Amino acid sequence: MAVLLTTQNLSKTYGTRTLFEGVALSLEDRERLALIGPNGAGKSTLLRILAGAEHHDSGRVTLRKGARCAYVAQRDEFPAGVTVLSAVSEPLLTDGPASIHDRHEAELTAELVLARVGLEDTARPAASLSGGQRKRLAVAREIAKEPDILLLDEPTNHLDVEGIAWLEDLLRGSSFASIIVTHDREFLEGTATRIVELAPWYPQGTFSVVGNYTEFLRRKQEYLDGEARRQQSLANQVREDLRWLSRGAQARRTKSKSRIDASFDRMDELATLKARNAPQQAARIDWGATGRQTRKLLVARSITKSLGGKRLFTDVDLVLSPGQRVGLLGPNGSGKSTLIRVLTGDLEPDPPTSEALAAAARAVDVPPGTPPPGTIRRADGLRIVYFSQTRDEIDPSVTLRDALSPQTDSVVFQGRLIHINTWARRFLFTDEQLKQPVRALSGGERARIHIARLMLEPADILILDEPTNDLDIPSLEVLETSLEEFPGAVVLVTHDRAMLADLATMILALDGAGGARAFTDYEQWRAWEESQKRTATRPPVVARAPEPPAPAPMRRKLAYKEQRELAGMEAAIEAAEARVRGLELELTKPEVMADGRRMQAACAALSEAQAEVAGMYTRWQELEGA
Repeated sequence: MAVLLTTQNLSKTYGTRTLFEGVALSLEDRERLALIGPNGAGKSTLLRILAGAEHHDSGRVTLRKGARCAYVAQRDEFPAGVTVLSAVSEPLLTDGPASIHDRHEAELTAELVLARVGLEDTARPAASLSGGQRKRLAVAREIAKEPDILLLDEPTNHLDVEGIAWLEDLLRGSSFASIIVTHDREFLEGTATRIVELAPWYPQGTFSVVGNYTEFLRRKQEYLDGEARRQQSLANQVREDLRWLSRGAQARRTKSKSRIDASFDRMDELATLKARNAPQQAARIDWGATGRQTRKLLVARSITKSLGGKRLFTDVDLVLSPGQRVGLLGPNGSGKSTLIRVLTGDLEPDPPTSEALAAAARAVDVPPGTPPPGTIRRADGLRIVYFSQTRDEIDPSVTLRDALSPQTDSVVFQGRLIHINTWARRFLFTDEQLKQPVRALSGGERARIHIARLMLEPADILILDEPTNDLDIPSLEVLETSLEEFPGAVVLVTHDRAMLADLATMILALDGAGGARAFTDYEQWRAWEESQKRTATRPPVVARAPEPPAPAPMRRKLAYKEQRELAGMEAAIEAAEARVRGLELELTKPEVMADGRRMQAACAALSEAQAEVAGMYTRWQELEGA
């Protein structure tokens, strides 16, 4: 494939800090290049340089003649007062393709692109969109320009799981090439065609592998093993050099000067290699727990909430116990953050629904301590630590030192007094960075500040709203381990599908239409989602019009039993789906949620019923295609 873009010996420095140097990069037609690397390595800066939005210190960026480049920044900004339509159509008048000649053509093109990204209400003000919708609009604004290269900086930060799947489908089905700064491991596995890591420990500043994330990890390990062997071999040579040099000047002759120079060159090379091969560090995350042994930390019964006339969720039951990790899923605007505010007590739930009151009146063997419908019971002195998605608690003008410890030069962590410099190094900050304002730090570095502050507060329940935004992969992996080891309860809102699959012991999914369902794990939720999609696209049972004769492969004639099976398939599927709905309702009953054995049995039965429905759809397709 033809090369679209290349860089040669690219470098960038801010003040005394070198972000990267010697970077060589290339991009070919239709490639989906994922750019990864540690926080602060300069990924966003490199992307802005490629987009022409920032200057580099040295080196060269070469774009193929006539190639067009579009850039979607981390923050989605639109002019005041624009609508969804004008946000896309107006830029086309000045920066659109040559086929756009007037406003009518610009608006027509914008409408087609907006339909492609799922934004149908084109008259809606852009300012009223949710974070995920704004990201879709920002992508639409750029792809309407018909670029050859699309640059995206952390595009998944404000997208829900459905939105990320949409973005992946968009990129896989597009004719343009793309460079995406991301730490989404599932995206790296299933969508990227090449992965480039930007990091100072590589000789040319980058390490590039064609393939998915699994292939990248394999090749990277091979590279690291090779570098370790090279270091060992060089160290042996340097030891021999030192023994030879220690013999004194009288044992060496003038003709050996080249050997002396080679020895010193090997020493310098070994020092450089040791620095590059030093173990890569990640922030040390260790959430403080209170040690409370209470079995039920929080019990929510039949919680309902509406805002602005929209029902967000209805009759939600939730029991949080030590060791439980709840993944909270739902499309943007479905009420995840609102549910968190209700759980923490920032918002009061609505009065219970008539259905919840009727169910409570019929309930028998209600466990002691179960609150009335529409209420939440929290353990006495319950301590909740909340990681907010907005992260706006810190003034960006203050220094890192003041952000980590506003009043003193030390912090108290798990009963120990720790100096601020030591505490900062735990989160990979240097002593020099302590004097920098927070606004000068990268998004991932700011996320680590919030984690550092919250780790000082012992907790019974951790509620984390999109904690993975901007974190690099090593920090994500450490965060996962810390949450797995946390003895209290965890409520996790994240678009990181790999983290949900690894951590969640329960999934609570909001559907965006006022409903909520509980699942045993992420895989069960995903299987249910797939079954829902198959149901939505299920062909209606109608009389078929005669088809015109056309050459077609011979179809096998169904046997009598298969004909009977096909005739009764729709009714059988409806009955099986009714069983699934009944089992899902069973899971929401307080007496089931409070009994571990009954909960486990109900989840197993639900999983079996969902598998049966999926199998029946597969069988239906086989019979229809026979």
